[in-house]
Amino acid sequence: MVSTKVKKRIQHYQKKALWPLFILLILVLLFVYFKGVLPDEKQVKIGVTYMTMNNDFYKTLNAELEKKTNQQGSRLYVRDPELDEGKQSQQIDFFVREKVDVIVINPVKSNSPSIISSLQKAKKAGIKIIVVDAPISQDVKVDTTIVSDNYQAGVLIAQDMMKRLPSANILLLEHRNAVSAMDRIQGFIDTIEKQPSYKIISQKETLGQTEETMPQVKGALDEGLDFNVVMALNDRAAIGALAAIKNQGLDKKISIYGVDGSPDIKNFLATTSDIEGTVAQSPIQMGRKVAQVIELMQEGKSYDSQYLIPVHLVNRDNISQYTVTGWQ
Repeated sequence: MVSTKVKKRIQHYQKKALWPLFILLILVLLFVYFKGVLPDEKQVKIGVTYMTMNNDFYKTLNAELEKKTNQQGSRLYVRDPELDEGKQSQQIDFFVREKVDVIVINPVKSNSPSIISSLQKAKKAGIKIIVVDAPISQDVKVDTTIVSDNYQAGVLIAQDMMKRLPSANILLLEHRNAVSAMDRIQGFIDTIEKQPSYKIISQKETLGQTEETMPQVKGALDEGLDFNVVMALNDRAAIGALAAIKNQGLDKKISIYGVDGSPDIKNFLATTSDIEGTVAQSPIQMGRKVAQVIELMQEGKSYDSQYLIPVHLVNRDNISQYTVTGWQ
């Protein structure tokens, strides 16, 4: 039988042997904690500001970017300026103070003095600038621009309209501060320019928002404007136009076109005759391209000054080829 004195001595040595393990455990926990709390000098910091997050296009683009950057171990700061150029300028200034490596911006207004000034400060601080979905003024030397072929989107809609209708009175729904939106409108206008049977009877500012579009289209109808085609800069404006027209209880057919290829519009195309067509962009491809360029930047490899993402006309003839529940 082991004496009490021996037992105590064994217990003493056991405790003594456990101390190194205890200390090692504490050190491991401290390492894990501080690695999570303290910034990693090698971690890529990315500041992102889209003109608005009240648009599934930008939410989808950002989700794809976030997925890729998480895989790369990058840190993402995402801000929503809510279509306010002053707020977006402040967000850029915040990114500069945070010493981000890259700023990804979809400008609220391409020639905004405050946004341009803030981006110039960012460039002086050595921050890379990637512009998405809409170009920025040439007063800022950005590193690359990643956009859809917006001019071609307008061309495709005009061609489809002329194929379906021998003549048209057209209501244009615009967002004049967004270069991408105006490029779509310009592509449409240039395509019908020499065709006198296709006439633009009015142009309305909608900011590309459903809630802004509805009163504008209602006002056009209340004024007695006679139009049978709506060319909307994006799908959100197209949906606003549809809602206003439905609320008026009009019997005559009005062909409504949008741009984006959003799930909502594709659902209308698949199940109703309310929408004539849309031109599909790909926020998924755009987000992947942004992530790819950031990786090339960090590796010191070359990349293009501009990337043009192709667009495609979607209508009831080919809607079966597209996923209705999500973006492409």
